[in-house]
Order: sequence, then C-alpha cells, then structure tokens
Amino acid sequence: MQRYQTGDNRAFEILYQRYRGRLHRFVRRVTGASVEADEIFQDVWLAVIKGKSRYAPTARFVTYLFTIAHNRAAEKLRRRGRSTIVELLEDDGSVADGEPDPLNVALNVELGKALADAIALLPVEQREAFLMQAEGGLSLDEIADACGAPRETVKSRLRYASRRLRRTLESWK
Repeated sequence: MQRYQTGDNRAFEILYQRYRGRLHRFVRRVTGASVEADEIFQDVWLAVIKGKSRYAPTARFVTYLFTIAHNRAAEKLRRRGRSTIVELLEDDGSVADGEPDPLNVALNVELGKALADAIALLPVEQREAFLMQAEGGLSLDEIADACGAPRETVKSRLRYASRRLRRTLESWK
C-alpha cells in the first residue's frame, strides 16, 4: 500500500490480486446477497483508491481492508434492517492429479453447502468475526480493531461461533 501511495499503480494491482477473493467471499457471506456484495466489494476498493493519501500503516493492510468491508457491510445490513441467510459454495472439485473424482466432488459439495449453511445461521457478529479470521486471516486484535469491539468480546464471538458450527456439523464427523 505504501508503494501505491507513492504512485506505483502496479502495487495496487498486486494488492487487488492478493486480497480480492478473500474480501469478496467475506462480503458475500456476511451480506448474503450477491448484488449487495458486489456493490460493497467495489465500494471497498474505491475507498482504498480514494483514501490512499490518508492511509497510515498502523496495522496490516488486510486489517485496513477488512475494516472498511466490515463498516460497509454493517451499514448495508442496518439499512436492510435484518440479518440474512447466506448461500455460498465455491468448489471446483479438483483433486491432486487434476482429475475430478465424482464421489469426492459430491461429498465436497455437500460438506461445503452444509458449512455455508451453518455459517449463514450464525448471528451477524459471530459470522463476521469467524469470516474475518477464516477468510482474512486476521488476528483477534485485528478483528477487534476492524469491528470496534473489545478483544475479549471478539474472543467470545469466535468461541460461540466455533461451538455452533461444531454442533451444527457434528453429523459430518
């Protein structure tokens, strides 16, 4: 990001390539609506572009990025006035040798769908914290900064989310 601030536009392309997948999955899973997710996704990147001169490296760039995404998604959910159920599954079914195994593909699709459904059922705060950690690789402190919540609150949200997911997916053991 600091290279981008100094005018290196290739640095922005690198940032975009590095984080676009994780960011888009996060926003889609939090909002549950692909059209809204696309809008928020674009809005986040526009905020990065417009705010490049104000960016200060007080945290990792991914924390900065997911903080913007969290704020935009929370805004959208507030306006919508409700939580939502999310359907999401991204799996190409590939295996190590490059050949898809139909049984593995079917099992992966079912497990992926079950996981996506379980994540969608989490309360918004738990879902956001879980996805920031799973998709963004953010630490407890980074999630706390992004959400504007105390570290212990985030820790509790992650613990409750993990418990709920384990309970919901117990039949997959």
